Amino acid sequence: MNDFRIAAAQPGDVPAVLSMIRGLAEFERLSHLCVATETDLLHALFGPDPKAEVVIAWEGDETAGFALFFANFSTFLGRPGLYLEDLFVRPAFRGRGYGRALLIHLARLAVERRCGRFEWAVLDWNEQAIGFYRSLGATVLPDWRITRVTGDALTRLATETLLSPADRR
Repeated sequence: MNDFRIAAAQPGDVPAVLSMIRGLAEFERLSHLCVATETDLLHALFGPDPKAEVVIAWEGDETAGFALFFANFSTFLGRPGLYLEDLFVRPAFRGRGYGRALLIHLARLAVERRCGRFEWAVLDWNEQAIGFYRSLGATVLPDWRITRVTGDALTRLATETLLSPADRR
């Protein structure tokens, strides 16, 4: 790791972040779902009400990888959490400790921010990642499944009529 550093992304880094997001989508076999644009990311990350943060792993002037994350909240713990949405290391930099360094960086942020937990999802077929995460002390939760509503289904759900409990009898 010559001249390695991790730094918060800046607005000028958005093209590199989008490039890595597209690389992640390709790796996960989900390119057909990747419709984000530079404008979308610029607004979501650096607009008046940022929705997420990104840190970039650099080797010299080259981007080696990134992590995109945001705050969530645990009602059971009564404390915020840090949720890692995406972690990606460019193929040329894999196996050299960049993913581990990004996760350590985020764990430190979670501790500094007094988070009760640091969590993320992993695809069930990605055994290499699962093994890597377990080696860091992470637990892969067997009883939980991600539930998602998007696109037309989200629009339909949002436009449904709200009924009072009395109307449901």
